[in-house]
Amino acid sequence: MWNDLKTDSYEGMIAETVVIPGYNGDPIHAYYSRPLGQGPFPGIVMIPHMPGWDEFTREAARRFTQHGYAVLSPDIYCRIGHGTPTEVSQMARDQGGVPDGSVMGDCEGALSFLKNQANSNGKVGVIGMCSGGRHSFLAACTVEGFDAAVDCWGGSVVAPPESATPARPVAPVEYTENLQCPLLGIFGNEDRNPTADDVDKLEEELKKFGKDYEFHRYEGAGHGIWYYHTPMYRQQQAMDSWEKAFAFFEKNLKP
Repeated sequence: MWNDLKTDSYEGMIAETVVIPGYNGDPIHAYYSRPLGQGPFPGIVMIPHMPGWDEFTREAARRFTQHGYAVLSPDIYCRIGHGTPTEVSQMARDQGGVPDGSVMGDCEGALSFLKNQANSNGKVGVIGMCSGGRHSFLAACTVEGFDAAVDCWGGSVVAPPESATPARPVAPVEYTENLQCPLLGIFGNEDRNPTADDVDKLEEELKKFGKDYEFHRYEGAGHGIWYYHTPMYRQQQAMDSWEKAFAFFEKNLKP
């Protein structure tokens, strides 16, 4: 849990950019943050949000590493081009968005990479925020092998058929029956995507298929509860939901 560290214990980590095989075997960049020591350590695939493969994503990866996780964040925009996160995310928008198929392939590659590390405990979760939350839910339903999933305010998980695009041909909610692992959802009740009604609809589907899930829905908060570098940040709701995420991964990924 937050700040529950022991002052006499060893702590160390390493974080770096690596290259892994992604969708169709394409070499892609990934940010790899892991604890120093023998382990074994559980893993987390952290899917970037639409603001890009950015500094916040890397900081979040290191925060989970400080709590004992090897975290791999694949650059799902790698094929689109390079530049600052803002520039690359705009390029992605201009090209109609990054295709769901390639993101899921990159998630498969990241999952395989983590599970095959010598100090892995064999358990891997997936987490994402904003569009990454949508992708996290989709990965939990369509990529075999994840042991836990966290959807942080993922927009367009619930979406009408007419909103489909070549990059996003199917709303992730349509795959709910195939959800393969426990799911944690973190949402702000003032969010506009997903709306409170969208979250209700997703919850109905999870109940319908008897899935293992827990949702935490916060008053006085909208989108981006954790984004301390933006006006969206909500300190109380952010720290409570960080605690929920730590506890969820502790329960499902650590023996």
